[in-house]
Amino acid sequence: MRKTALALLSVLALAACSHPAPPTGHWEGTYESSGVMIAARLEIEPDGQVRVSAPGDRDAAREKLGSDLEAAWDGVTPRPMDFDGENFRKPGGIAPQMVWNAKSRKMSLIVYLGTHPAITIPMREVGDFSENPFGS
Repeated sequence: MRKTALALLSVLALAACSHPAPPTGHWEGTYESSGVMIAARLEIEPDGQVRVSAPGDRDAAREKLGSDLEAAWDGVTPRPMDFDGENFRKPGGIAPQMVWNAKSRKMSLIVYLGTHPAITIPMREVGDFSENPFGS
């Protein structure tokens, strides 16, 4: 009995001195402020190896969105809208999709993303589309 207890204590002492096993799995997250946009991905493998990627180049993200917008544009199908002089709505719809101010010639696009509050995007009038809609 004494030998068993001594052996058990030795095993516990060795285990206490060893490094704890890291959690294994996958994680991802995002961060955005006025100057930084980061999308991060983390993987910890069973052997403790870690893979992390956290690109944070706002300019590269803007360039990608701009090129995606330009590449998809030819495939966008025109659709009818009801217009009351200020608001554009889907036919028979209630929620405004665009808002036009004739006096100032300003257009705003209203974007609805899932259950998030509506996002109003002031639009800049241009002669031709540019490759970079974020423009300076």
